Amino acid sequence: MSATACGTSLPHESAIAQITGRATYVDDMPELQGTLYAAPILSPVAHGRLRGVDARTALTLPGVRDVVLARDIPGDPILAAFAHDEPVFALDTVQHVGQVIGLVLADDVMTARRAARRVALDIEALPAVLTAREAHARQSYVLPPVHVTRGDAARALKQAPHTLSGSFEVGGQEHFYLEGQIAYAVPHEQQQWVIYSSTQHPGEVQHWVAHALGLHNHRVRVECRRMGGGFGGKETQAGHLAVWAAIAAHKTGRPVKLRLDRDDDFLITGKRHPFAYDYTVGFDSEGRLLGLDLTLLANCGFSADLSGPVADRAVFHCDNAYFLEHVAIHSFRCRTNLQSFTAFRGFGGPQGVIAIETILGDIARHLGLDPLAVRLRNLYSHAPGSPGLTASGKRDTTHYQMQVEDNILEPLITRLAHTSRYQQRRHEIAAWNVDSPVIKRGLALTPVKFGISFTATLFNQAGALVHVYTDGSVMVNHGGTEMGQGLHTKVAQIVADELGVPFERVLVSASDTARVPNASATAASSGTDLNGRAAQFAARNVRHNLAAFVCGLDGCGAGEVEFRHGQVITPQATRDFTEMVGMAYANRIQLWSDGFYRTPKIHYDKTTLTGRPFYYFAYGAACAEVAIDTLTGETRVLAVDILHDVGHSINPAIDIGQIEGGFVQGMGWLTTEELVWNAQGQLTTHAPSTYKIPATGDIPARLKVDLWPEPNREDNVFGSKAVGEPPFMLAISVWEAIRDAVAQARGDGEPVQMDAPATPERVLRALSAD
Repeated sequence: MSATACGTSLPHESAIAQITGRATYVDDMPELQGTLYAAPILSPVAHGRLRGVDARTALTLPGVRDVVLARDIPGDPILAAFAHDEPVFALDTVQHVGQVIGLVLADDVMTARRAARRVALDIEALPAVLTAREAHARQSYVLPPVHVTRGDAARALKQAPHTLSGSFEVGGQEHFYLEGQIAYAVPHEQQQWVIYSSTQHPGEVQHWVAHALGLHNHRVRVECRRMGGGFGGKETQAGHLAVWAAIAAHKTGRPVKLRLDRDDDFLITGKRHPFAYDYTVGFDSEGRLLGLDLTLLANCGFSADLSGPVADRAVFHCDNAYFLEHVAIHSFRCRTNLQSFTAFRGFGGPQGVIAIETILGDIARHLGLDPLAVRLRNLYSHAPGSPGLTASGKRDTTHYQMQVEDNILEPLITRLAHTSRYQQRRHEIAAWNVDSPVIKRGLALTPVKFGISFTATLFNQAGALVHVYTDGSVMVNHGGTEMGQGLHTKVAQIVADELGVPFERVLVSASDTARVPNASATAASSGTDLNGRAAQFAARNVRHNLAAFVCGLDGCGAGEVEFRHGQVITPQATRDFTEMVGMAYANRIQLWSDGFYRTPKIHYDKTTLTGRPFYYFAYGAACAEVAIDTLTGETRVLAVDILHDVGHSINPAIDIGQIEGGFVQGMGWLTTEELVWNAQGQLTTHAPSTYKIPATGDIPARLKVDLWPEPNREDNVFGSKAVGEPPFMLAISVWEAIRDAVAQARGDGEPVQMDAPATPERVLRALSAD
């Protein structure tokens, strides 16, 4: 085993507990005596005036104790979201099918759910807007549009030798976390509250609950030991359940648990934002981009939620790996009568990246060129390019004026093309397709360049506490949350190395707002970057205290003290860490400390969307081979080769797991996971029977992951890079491979117009396009 914890594939800290069923989630906690169970009353219409709620029949059911409506909210009836545009419970109108109008409380879960269905609602139906294009036509937006330009796109398009125009759409995606949304609200003495929440953002849950109850934040404590998955779906939207449960507990004076069943979870909660695109692109005969006019229509649902920063990140990432000299990007945040769409792994990045990858794929087909060759010609580069864009005239500055300083795109892509045998396989696939009349194959290699940091600069901060006990054991608490991604494991590895103790001596406790205040959400792939560094600084402070004490004992300098292998070593003596801690305690040396970290270098103007919003970029590339059945439209992913940049990995096994999981989740978004709303605004795909996430049979027989062997060039903890979100966009290689297979089946050299996900129906339509 390695002498250090970091860089070692240690098991996830909860792995054994999870596979044996002993890991505790909110619904596993023993309930206090008197606990009531809540079920939501849902709107059956997409848009209407709420004229009345009649709960008399529901209240006659045995075991039903109360009904909670907007009139029972002691504080602000509007949630404490930044846009202040979403009611806690529906007030005078309903805005989507599944909007929560109130709660029914009962002695058990099933009684509450049955009673909720007995509540009679008087709603006058109003016209509903269900698509982003319809909302855009009506100029109905949750936030003002944003426009980012560089150069003169209109002139470049007019002068370009070749132009293409097109439109397509990309659907949303359900988070489908294994553990559904849940909160348990427990009233304590003197208007104090404890909320057990499955949340990525305990600090926001604390703020929202206090706001709804009309209290200061210090009276609300939120705890989260772990989640059974989050993927962004529990960043803001876990707050809703906590608020609803707390209001019910306030009214009754009893603890209240609210857990959504899967169908209600689908109907109530937001998903990944669906996007619609319109573009015109100009290019030369080699496929180099000369000008681009791109419109992004984000379907935001009925309220803003996180749509602003999601749409901003889509704007930031619609370049992906490519230099855009003359570009005009128009981002519209469209209001519709659907669930309020929210954060999802990649946070708008995938919706931006897929736009430019789709455009480049069609350029290659239009010119009859290898798509990889076209992508390589358009990469960001430090080689001299168009003069005047930077002082050096290099193609290394984004459309939002951030210089790409850590660019490894070309060597990474070139290496993957070699190890995956890209060129040889293209010839082999072409030969296969000639001889195979029904099954056609396609191949694509696409890169990823993903910016790491919260786009809202203020969230790029973190705090942590490290306690060393007299027996030499270590307790860590930090502001991040564990949703299965291994954050607690990595933080424990970092602290263990900082103190020079075995990994087994370090324990990370539940995320708790009473320990680390004002923590940011565990999101934006920044969990380890922020919280790991804060915990490292806290541990370093304790180590410095111990080193100063040892220096006094041995008469040496602080730089001569080493902490490693569970020992404290000076030129004069070697002592066991536990012995040293006991001596320090007896001499009244502080054995605990806090740590704080703020990400350096980042800044940007949120009005113009220019500056340096990201600390660094994470890179990767994937080569995917697919097969399509031209008679049924079915697709299968046959083989995937991935080369991904995680810097100097803190835990290679966890990082590879994140890459594999992110890729497969992205593959689901683009192939099988289709959200369908009918003309009445009802989500018809609201259960596993109709909404298809990838299963084990969908995993390609070959899924090979290699890590790029270079540490982060920025000063990040252990030289690592974020790994949560960037791999998701590697799955765009599957999308492009499917379109490549369709193009080869058609053989007409024309662009492949197809919406995502690439369901069998859409593949068949693309195959038969005129």
